[in-house]
Amino acid sequence: METVLDNNLPIGKPKWLKVKLPIGQKYTELRGLVDKYKLNTICTSGSCPNMGECWGEGTATFMILGNICTRSCGFCGVKTGRPETVDWDEPEKVARSIKIMKIKHAVITSVDRDDLKDMGSIIWFETVQAIRRMNPETTLETLIPDFQGIERHLDRIVEANPEVVSHNVETVRRLTREVRIQAKYDKSLAVLKYLKQQGIKRTKSGIMLGLGETEEEVIQTMQDLRDNNVDIVTIGQYLQPSKKHLPVKEFIRPEQFEKYEKIGKEMGFRHVESGALVRSSYHAAKHIL
Repeated sequence: METVLDNNLPIGKPKWLKVKLPIGQKYTELRGLVDKYKLNTICTSGSCPNMGECWGEGTATFMILGNICTRSCGFCGVKTGRPETVDWDEPEKVARSIKIMKIKHAVITSVDRDDLKDMGSIIWFETVQAIRRMNPETTLETLIPDFQGIERHLDRIVEANPEVVSHNVETVRRLTREVRIQAKYDKSLAVLKYLKQQGIKRTKSGIMLGLGETEEEVIQTMQDLRDNNVDIVTIGQYLQPSKKHLPVKEFIRPEQFEKYEKIGKEMGFRHVESGALVRSSYHAAKHIL
């Protein structure tokens, strides 16, 4: 594991975190469309390191229900506070964006909307339905919040029936209260288990490393996900969005990510994406196979 300073801040960014500038004809075309039509993708607003690769493969991620979250997780760069009024035209707007960009595989995510009676689940359902109508050949992954574990809200996702449903545990059990604050580790596991029980074909979850977790805790988290029949796991390096957020305590070396990938495959995960620059939607199109 990487040595850290006494104040728990790692010594600079290691060379394996350097990102290549996105290139290629497909990327250039999509970038032009996003700018021309003012399309909202997490790829651009989140400055994702894998944007060029994903766009080149025809994959993009869209965030619905505004950009202000009702929760204040210690790792997340999304604004927190009083959310905006729900835009009921948003499902059609997202579907239209996917059509304009000719996206083959779309990942949809959202902020938490604990302020709404339905937690935003109705917009979620209608967004999937709109995408299906306008883009019948496009496959879908929904990266959902926990909807406070309320089954009737989760049932709307089940009814929409995307090819993959993802919900991230984000970190190990011990660090959940500090990292996710309003979320609960066991509730996230219960959400993933329920989705599988209700017939979702592929379930998926993600973990960030470098927040002070141990190898044993990471492996236990992976096992907890498998014990709840999760099919796909993504494991990446946490990077601090701003000085107000939790500090990076460790930069995990590439060989450690490779070790977790090997362990995950031995556990029986259908897909394991493990690497410093891996994010939830990395290689997402391959996860439907």
